[in-house]
Amino acid sequence: MRGTVRRACAAGLVIGVLVTGLTACSGDDRAPRAGETDRAVRKTCADGTFAWSRVTERDRLTGVSDPERLGTGGGRLHHSMRRVYTPRPSVRADGPAPSAAEILFSLGKKTGEIDSDARTLAEAGGDTWSFTDVRLPAPELDEERTAPGAAGEYVQYAGVREVAADFRYTCPDGRTVSGHARNWTVDLGGLMDCEEKTDSALAREAARYSCEEGSADTPGLSGA
Repeated sequence: MRGTVRRACAAGLVIGVLVTGLTACSGDDRAPRAGETDRAVRKTCADGTFAWSRVTERDRLTGVSDPERLGTGGGRLHHSMRRVYTPRPSVRADGPAPSAAEILFSLGKKTGEIDSDARTLAEAGGDTWSFTDVRLPAPELDEERTAPGAAGEYVQYAGVREVAADFRYTCPDGRTVSGHARNWTVDLGGLMDCEEKTDSALAREAARYSCEEGSADTPGLSGA
């Protein structure tokens, strides 16, 4: 395949996070004990433990251009990419839980995006990781125009690598909360030729958006 793929290890740049009921830790079906304040519950659950399961990693297409045909010798492409997906970190829980940043810190350690001996973000001594930053924007679509050196029908594309997992957090007193967390870790991009097959799942998805039916990566697309 004539094509290129770039990847920038952004190690978890993140954007605004969806948080449901994430303030402190209480039980699945046990309400805070009588007289307990949110601060007291948070303190009680501060030294809990995470257990992660169903960890997945997936490349997601975020942008794609319309196809552009180049003749012999290639040339510079002019079509810009349009956004097809906006990655957002997501943290959901079935009850009060540690902060979203703490949950993402634990997920980052589980998946290898964060290398730290600290048990929690609070114990990290002021160290910071973009993977836990819930305010950073999604990666911009690359506006740089590629110049292939050969004839073909080209499509530029961009994507991210997302990691997701289920968690169960257990407080020292035995109370638990379960949930799910997701974030993106790698900014991807590439160039593919509609007339040639590719082994890249991300490039094939871009082809389904932009290449005509019957091209190398879209056989029988609309007639299936």
